[in-house]
Amino acid sequence: YALLVISTPAPVVTHDSEQKYRSHKSPTTPKPLSRLSEPSTVDLTVVIPAFNETERLPLMLSSAIDHLTSKNLHSFEILIVDDGSTDDTSAASLELAAKYPTCDIRVVTLEKNLGKGGAVRHGMLYSSGERMLMVDADGASRFNDLELLWTAMDDIAPNKGAGVVVGSRAHLVKTEAVVKRSFIRNVLMYGLHTILRIVGVGHIRDTQCGFKLFSRAAAQQIFPLQHLATWIFDVELLLLAKQLRIPVAEVPVDWHEVPGSKLNVVTASLQMLKDLLVVRANFLLGRWTVKLKSQ
Repeated sequence: YALLVISTPAPVVTHDSEQKYRSHKSPTTPKPLSRLSEPSTVDLTVVIPAFNETERLPLMLSSAIDHLTSKNLHSFEILIVDDGSTDDTSAASLELAAKYPTCDIRVVTLEKNLGKGGAVRHGMLYSSGERMLMVDADGASRFNDLELLWTAMDDIAPNKGAGVVVGSRAHLVKTEAVVKRSFIRNVLMYGLHTILRIVGVGHIRDTQCGFKLFSRAAAQQIFPLQHLATWIFDVELLLLAKQLRIPVAEVPVDWHEVPGSKLNVVTASLQMLKDLLVVRANFLLGRWTVKLKSQ
């Protein structure tokens, strides 16, 4: 039990500066962020966790804005969460925001690196959207597939209900997109699937795709309960959704490998195993609990 206490991540402390954002309209004077507990003001918030992403972010952001502005289907804001980068990702993001002056692009800078899960959680907790899309900065997922997730959300969570839609690469398992990945990455993928069945989210074929849509009602229940900041945080989110009885849909999306990944496969595998054991043990021993929303 003592080992579990030591291994359990400490609660994240949010600093005052992290509750504010900068934009092309206000590049030097931070303004207060919206809060998840407040009513939505736009249809969609796009949350982009970014750690040292000066090279990959421009293309991804261009693709997202091209889709969102050409279709004009949803009012939106884009929230770039700089996860304690050392390459001036925040400054680069503000320069990019100035290229799209009609778009609401907000840049928030975390004081230290939390991990992808911590950056996503922060972005979700300070979103204005009725729906929130978590998307990786590398542009590996085709942004146009947002509409597939949106339609699925309409089906499982009508009338602003709680729902989660997961972009899935499971249909690509036997295609070149996955076959050409390194041998050890594919071993990790199959090993993860086995562990997920033990943990309790084996019903989701692809938990790790960085393209997920949350309704505001679902996010309000899930993200305040999130503990993991590491890359396996997706599993905790889906486990929470299951425990909260929030419907989850899985939708095939296009995906391609993008160079520049900062994931060390060996250390990530060990971290993954540790984190999943911590999650499972904390729930089994009652240290972490989930209270169902009254109907």
